[in-house]
Amino acid sequence: MKIAVFCSANKNIDPDFFTMTEEMGKWMAENGHDLVFGGCNSGLMDCIGKAVKAHGGRTIGVVPTLVERGGRTFPDLDIEIPCDNLSDRKDLMLAQSDIFVALPGGIGTLDEIFTIAAAHTIGYHHKMVILYNMKGFWNSTIALLDDMAEKSMIRGDWRDVIEVADNLAELTKLCEG
Repeated sequence: MKIAVFCSANKNIDPDFFTMTEEMGKWMAENGHDLVFGGCNSGLMDCIGKAVKAHGGRTIGVVPTLVERGGRTFPDLDIEIPCDNLSDRKDLMLAQSDIFVALPGGIGTLDEIFTIAAAHTIGYHHKMVILYNMKGFWNSTIALLDDMAEKSMIRGDWRDVIEVADNLAELTKLCEG
């Protein structure tokens, strides 16, 4: 399976997020899952790439030209897919991936989650997004989605499109289930 991972490229974040990301990368590689990610060499992006590679897995980086020109490309990509901008990146990641996992991240990660989820709700694809809720990171987003659903701003149950995993065991079950 090709698992797309959305996550932070920041370095100065909770060290536990790095540990949990390494565990996920190890699981992915040991179970033959390819990593599809933004292809950056910093933060959790770098961490997941290194963890997958360290355990014999394959990395597919979808790298905007701006990132490449800035010298911020993950150095050990098996496949590099260049793209023009972040919109192209999302489209290419959608085409390349079977499932999407959101680790802790910022505005870019939110954009990626909701772009993929919105396309699912309209019927462009049927691929799931999983919020890997490390240390409750996504709790406020989950509360926001629940509030929006309660106010009838979301058709149906948002959990039909976005699932939540609070630990690696739950994540692996959702990915393989």
